[in-house]
Amino acid sequence: MKIISIHQPEHLPWLGFIHKVMNADEFVLLDNVQYKKRYFQNRNKIRTQKGWVWLGVPIKKFTSTQKINEIKIDNSTPWQTKNLRIIKNNYAKTKYFKDYFSDLKWVYQTKYEYLSDLNIALIKHLLKTLKINTPLYVSSEILEDIGQGGTKVNLNLCKKLKATVYLSGAFGKDYLDLSKFEKENIKVKFQDFKHPIYKQLYEPFIPNMSIIDLLFNYGKDSLNILNRGGIK
Repeated sequence: MKIISIHQPEHLPWLGFIHKVMNADEFVLLDNVQYKKRYFQNRNKIRTQKGWVWLGVPIKKFTSTQKINEIKIDNSTPWQTKNLRIIKNNYAKTKYFKDYFSDLKWVYQTKYEYLSDLNIALIKHLLKTLKINTPLYVSSEILEDIGQGGTKVNLNLCKKLKATVYLSGAFGKDYLDLSKFEKENIKVKFQDFKHPIYKQLYEPFIPNMSIIDLLFNYGKDSLNILNRGGIK
């Protein structure tokens, strides 16, 4: 059995993204599909004393047909300095902040022209930090013509990597044509992610934050928290 999962490269991804990577034998970062405005490619949520805020990356003007790997970062302002200051202001008092911030800062401060390159670098860094060794592929590097539409794109990538199981996100039930996977002898499973509840620096608990929220609060125990669905 070979489980493949696929997702667009998010910026500082949330826990559900990491959970998908953990439960796949190989994971594809889908960078050559249409960029989705106001989604998670150029932003994600972090916890603050007052609730949560978006931590975003400014991007240059783009057309509605541009792909994720064609989106350029607007480096005309010191946005990295601003974002790192926001992270530090809200997480400096967490138990494991000093253990992980300097390395994250180094990756974050590297100047990239393209958003997908930044996101992929951050994802690789976070997975290494969490000791998740799932092999990663970038879709544009393994299949230039992936087709159009959720079913065709995901099916073509699964065939390319000789998957026997495709691990889809829960919302895949709304758009995937399962019969086409069945014809290729690929079983489709849907992610069953139960968001863990854990102690954040501020109360009450707010779910769906970037993985750095869990990492700064729990350090090496972060994966255990993810696997067991919170503090028991």
